[in-house]
Amino acid sequence: MFVLELTYTGPLERVDELLPDHVAWLDAHYASGAFIASGRKNPRDGGIILAVGEDRSRIEAITATDPFVTEGLCEYRVTEFLATRTAPDLSAYRRQPPVQGR
Repeated sequence: MFVLELTYTGPLERVDELLPDHVAWLDAHYASGAFIASGRKNPRDGGIILAVGEDRSRIEAITATDPFVTEGLCEYRVTEFLATRTAPDLSAYRRQPPVQGR
């Protein structure tokens, strides 16, 4: 699982102009199953997306296509983690840590 933290690097007025394109981009990745949650940070200086996938390079490729990125309005920080505990509704995303020495 991945935490995608985006931080705005451009003016909020321009972010608001591109918001419909960003939402369409989000919708496409929700439909593909790559995204499971997202929202604005408070204060509004960016956002957070929870993403699933086995391949970090694939997740990074997805973030590179965000209209906010292609228009130079944000940067992403990608953090990968193993969700070893989850709420029951997210049990499909649980992973076991690798066994040491294997």
